[in-house]
Amino acid sequence: MRKRHQAPLAVALTATAAVVLAGCGGGSGGNDDKPPAKSDTSAAKSGGKATASAGDTPSATPTTVLAQVKGEAGMTITINSASRDSGGFVTVQGTVTNNGDEAFDAVDWRGPETELVPSGPSVAGAVLVDPAGKKRYYVLRDTGGMCLCTMGLVDIEPEETRPFFAQFPAPPETTTQVDFELPTMPPAKITISEG
Repeated sequence: MRKRHQAPLAVALTATAAVVLAGCGGGSGGNDDKPPAKSDTSAAKSGGKATASAGDTPSATPTTVLAQVKGEAGMTITINSASRDSGGFVTVQGTVTNNGDEAFDAVDWRGPETELVPSGPSVAGAVLVDPAGKKRYYVLRDTGGMCLCTMGLVDIEPEETRPFFAQFPAPPETTTQVDFELPTMPPAKITISEG
């Protein structure tokens, strides 16, 4: 009688083992053979501040290029949008690409103000300049003094691209053309669109 109960138990154990082994297999058909996406690496290195690749940055037309400037250490800034919203802000979005030979930290991009030191390597030093109205608009800050911009721009490896954003007070609605300036980089003329 004992042997009759052992046979179904052995079948059940064999079936369970087969299911477990099938779940652990690394065979074809899955994504296990694919290398991780570049944006996953970028998000980890930026401390989670930048969670999307340049193509995933929220924008109506992410492939639009408003301006592109090249500066120190082979760094390239590409601006994809400058959108005015109803709350009185302008949000500039784009990408930072390292075309140089060494990893890059955006320490100088945060600007010379001591109040911006807590923002760390970032685009906190960015400014929108309205040449016609003769005004400068600095990156906004939260109540803790941190910039409303991309922070954690450290260890940008050669050929790596990361998204960035910076939020500014909006110039008057009649102002549609401004210069985007970032320390150590040439200025870029951009057009503000309605959000």
